[in-house]
Amino acid sequence: MSAPQPLPPAPAEAEAGGSQAVKAQLRLREMILAGELPGGARIAELTLVERLGVSRTPIRAALMRLEQEGLLQSLPNGGYAVRTFSERDVSDAIELRGTVEGLAARLAAERGVASVVLAEARACLDGIDAVLERPALDDEAFTRYVGLNQRFHNLLAEMAGSPVLLRELERVVSLPFASPSGFVVVQASSPRARDMLIVAQDQHRQVLDAIERREGARAEAILREHSRIAQRNLREAVQGPHLAHMPGVRLIRQR
Repeated sequence: MSAPQPLPPAPAEAEAGGSQAVKAQLRLREMILAGELPGGARIAELTLVERLGVSRTPIRAALMRLEQEGLLQSLPNGGYAVRTFSERDVSDAIELRGTVEGLAARLAAERGVASVVLAEARACLDGIDAVLERPALDDEAFTRYVGLNQRFHNLLAEMAGSPVLLRELERVVSLPFASPSGFVVVQASSPRARDMLIVAQDQHRQVLDAIERREGARAEAILREHSRIAQRNLREAVQGPHLAHMPGVRLIRQR
């Protein structure tokens, strides 16, 4: 007579385990980008169990997800290490994001967007305008800008009306440093900070106008150009005095 098979976890237990894995994933991402787990360092599972106060199962699930995001690399003998990135890696990720966002904007213009979504996007840009009215931007203003900027880009992705494209764009922006606000903090210490954000905001207005006018090629071109600001911020981040202030930049190699 065969031994009884263990029962599958109850739904509540499975949900709790998934929640622990997500929390572990978020905390580990913070630790990596803050430099608490240095680039190239091997991940010790038992240390993380003690540090995060969760079991090995959610830790392993979190490590697997972070490998999929690109922040970790699997080692030949098992386990994971913190990845480092070349400047070209990050530049390519930003270029890819600009390409996919441009495609989303073109499809949105060609297919048309519901008026309620356009109104929400305009309200988001009005909020950014209010932030940029200040003659100087403090930390609170930059935090507000980052939130509104992220929301606007999320709305652009949704406007295409394509679950397939939305899923791929979510994967692209999860690549290290590829998010729309990935390098905005670099501008915080630049005397040209407000000026450059005003340029970016004008591009936001222009792409929304192109979508409303059903000008697909124009909308796509504007968002491709929009990603060039992030490319310039990348160069300033790795060449300027921002390493101590910007989370994650220490993971970028110039060569």
